[in-house]
Amino acid sequence: MPASKAQQKAVAKYMKDNYDEIKVRVAKGRKAELQAHAEKQGESLNGFIGRAIDEQVKRDNGE
Repeated sequence: MPASKAQQKAVAKYMKDNYDEIKVRVAKGRKAELQAHAEKQGESLNGFIGRAIDEQVKRDNGE
């Protein structure tokens, strides 16, 4: 059952209030490769990208 207009509006407001968006562009075909890798790790593509960023920031900060 699809979400109602009120539910969609509430979710959109929540996302706007609680998250920033960053658009990532990759070469054609790379998205499928990254999604497959993320699935093997048991996570979403967004989760994988977030974890990769967090790990790199820690390395850059000498942690």
